[in-house]
Amino acid sequence: MLVIIKKYNIFIISFIFLCGLLTTFAQNDTDTFRMKLALGLHNPIDDGENDGYYSKRFNFPTVDFGFQYLFSRTTGAKLDFGFNRAVSATTSSIFKLNYSRINMQIVYDFTNFLDIFPVNLYGQVHFGPGISFTKPLANDSDNTYTFLNILIGTEISYTITKRFALICDLSFAKSIVGKDKYSNEVDGYSFKGDLIYTTFGFTVALSGCQYCK
Repeated sequence: MLVIIKKYNIFIISFIFLCGLLTTFAQNDTDTFRMKLALGLHNPIDDGENDGYYSKRFNFPTVDFGFQYLFSRTTGAKLDFGFNRAVSATTSSIFKLNYSRINMQIVYDFTNFLDIFPVNLYGQVHFGPGISFTKPLANDSDNTYTFLNILIGTEISYTITKRFALICDLSFAKSIVGKDKYSNEVDGYSFKGDLIYTTFGFTVALSGCQYCK
């Protein structure tokens, strides 16, 4: 655990600083504060090595949960957590894998910039760094991996009321890791690759609606 903290100490310090900054903005109840919950599918993208392990093309579930603050009508930030469960394809060695991540992201609403959306339909892009945690199950459960990621995505929302909206999100999490998958002393499956996912869900405004759509 200490090794992980030392390895990512700069990232962790920056992460804590951003959390504190968001808390400061949250104290102003005129800013939009939203919760997001969504469910969907994902595809883990490995590095292409022929190691006998590869997942199904589409895996369920993907769970995405987070909070978003809008500093203006077009810009904001969000902190979100994602959980994904992948299973082996029919011709692969058998495995199950949990892929979790946490990301701090910048949000930009491009609705007015493009001016192509009908009433009540809005678009956002989001981008930011995070940490990914992968853990195989069963016999390979000790072969865990922790690595940095960069996530970029697009979210389309349809507003039902000022406080409630339906959303669809398509995102890509790019892994930032070294060449070694895991310790040579440990045999079995591990994953350090990229992840693409799509989710469907909703957002709810929890306080302040100055920028609610």
